[in-house]
This record gives sequence, C-alpha cells and structure tokens, in this order.
Amino acid sequence: MTPETGWQIPYERHVAVNGADLFVREIGAGPPVVVLHGGPDFDHTYLLPELDGLADGCRLIYYDQRGRGRSAANVAPEQVSIDSEIADLERLRERLGLTSIAVLGHSWGGVLAMEYATRHPDRISHLILVSTAPASGIEYEALRQHLRTIRPAGDLEAMARIAAGADFRAGDPQAEVDYYRIYFRPAVHRAEQLEQIVGRLRTHFTAAGVRTARAIEHRLYEQTWLRPGYDIVPGLTNLQLPTLVLHGEHDFIPVEMASRIADAIPAARLTTLNACGHFAYLERPDLMHQFVADLLNGRRRTQQRD
Repeated sequence: MTPETGWQIPYERHVAVNGADLFVREIGAGPPVVVLHGGPDFDHTYLLPELDGLADGCRLIYYDQRGRGRSAANVAPEQVSIDSEIADLERLRERLGLTSIAVLGHSWGGVLAMEYATRHPDRISHLILVSTAPASGIEYEALRQHLRTIRPAGDLEAMARIAAGADFRAGDPQAEVDYYRIYFRPAVHRAEQLEQIVGRLRTHFTAAGVRTARAIEHRLYEQTWLRPGYDIVPGLTNLQLPTLVLHGEHDFIPVEMASRIADAIPAARLTTLNACGHFAYLERPDLMHQFVADLLNGRRRTQQRD
C-alpha cells in the first residue's frame, strides 16, 4: 500500500523536521487530514482508536508535536515555541509531498490549527475544530474562572494535594493519571468514559518526558494566552475555507467561546452535539465522523444541533 491508495493498517515512522524527529502515524485513503492533538503537553495517543474511524473516507495523519510523546528525543523545552510549532506542521506538509491539507485540531490543537490557518491560508483546504480551546487570552482567563466554579471544592483540594506531591512534581505518570482523573471529570458526559481518556494520556511518556512536556506547555502559554492582547479571532475573518466548529453540549469549555470563532470565519458553521462533553470522537463518534465527512465532501446539513 502507498499513501495515495491508503494504509489498511497504521503506518508509523519518524520524520525529520526542522532538527527534530517527529513521530508520524498514518491510516486511511482520501484527502489528507492532519490531526493536531491537545494538551499541549499530551501526544496523539489519547485520540485512539476512535478517531481512526475517520480513515474510512480520508488519509489521517497524526503526529506527536515536538518534545512530546514519541517526538521527545533530544528536544529541550527552549527549542519549542508557537512559531516552531507552526514551522513543524508546515515542514511536515512539505515532507509528505502535500500541496494542501485539511487540519483537525482537538482542544489546544484547535489553537494550533487556527494559528496555522491564519499564517498559511493557501496551504489549508479545510479547518476542523473539535472542542477547541479559547482563541484569546481574555477567554482563557474566563475559562480558568469557569472551571473553578463548576468543580466541587473537594476536587479542587484533591488536585492541589496531588500537584504538591513529590511524585507529581517528579513527573510520575501514575500521579498524572490521578490528577487528570479529577481534572477531566467535568469534561465527559458519561462518567464511565473517563478512565478510557486518562489511561491513554501518558502511555508514551517517561517521568523526564512529562517534565519536559510541562515546560513546553508553560512556554506555549506564555507566547499565546498569557501574552497581553493575544487574540486569534481578528485574523480568522480573512479565511475563505470550509470550516467545521464541533463542540459538545456539555463541554467544560463554554460553547460561547467556540461560537465566537465560528462567527468570525465566513464559511464556518458551529455544530453542537447533544449528550457530549470534551471528547466528541469518543462520546459521539458516529456523528462526528459524519459531520467531518460532510465537510470534506462539500455536503452541508441544515441542522446545527445533533
């Protein structure tokens, strides 16, 4: 099999990009869709296997962002910036021989997807934002306050206690699981799916890798949400590309933040999924797959809530 005819099973390798070796995973055939994972201190593993369902109609290209997961070798936090993230994605597109790509960003990956779209609008065919993180520093601060109000006091205390512990500070993956089990509790509509998510977050991380990923996350926050006046939305108004903004009705990121993004992009539509939290690919996979397929195939549905 070749990339043009599709991989029946995942094809995994490292691709040299701008001095780093990015772990890349491909599956499926059809229009290329590059997947940008969230975190930004995670890797793509938490999206699997459910997101692979999209490979029935497209060529899915996942990669672990520089310094995270299986792209962590020989990467120091100071080598990662929002500019290097965009440059890595653009160079990966070139290395794969693709004239243009659809970009699917989940959570923080939505921020990266929007940054790429505003900087390289001629290289992107479709934009797909799934439970996207906030597009501005003001909204990020509002999200932080929102999350404090929706969490029980006991959860806040438990998270603080874990974060202060020696194991967590050392990057112990199990301590991370304990922390994120609480952190993501309000992010899922069905409680039984929580373990599926948190159990995948650090599959390919060592303790040292966790510490590096945290430092990278801090740097990226400083260069985006924590930078005075940071706001991607004004740059989105010039985009002329089909865009799907998919958000869960029960996402712990308020849907109003996704709505502001959808309103800014001329060819965008916001779709809110009922009985769904922050992980649509896991919680409502069939609907998510259908909406993405509709976008890639130029079909447009009339309803905006499902």
